[in-house]
Amino acid sequence: MPDYRVTQGEVEAIIDTDVEDLLPFIAIADALVTDKLTGQGIGTAMLKEITRWLAAHFVAIRDPRVKQDKTAEASATFFLGKEGEGLKATPYGQQVLALDTSGTLANLGKRTASVEAIA
Repeated sequence: MPDYRVTQGEVEAIIDTDVEDLLPFIAIADALVTDKLTGQGIGTAMLKEITRWLAAHFVAIRDPRVKQDKTAEASATFFLGKEGEGLKATPYGQQVLALDTSGTLANLGKRTASVEAIA
């Protein structure tokens, strides 16, 4: 098994899910954190927490959270962010944004512009 920053148990400690194998979510979270946040001045412990919350975000996208349910009528409302909101789409992703003090993950997917002056 690859050496990821977090374990399945550590992710399960913050998200209740019926998904049995969280390794695909942990793998992508770990790869993203390694690729985007290494060298951004964030300590090892915080990188681990960002990875954990990011993995939970990916799990929540796959297995939406119940935001509200009614027992008498057996209905449920799922917490789903709007498409295109990225990390803002889940409470777990919102926590990632708060933990990433570099602001790097908040800018993922945003277009950059540049201006070049011609003399």
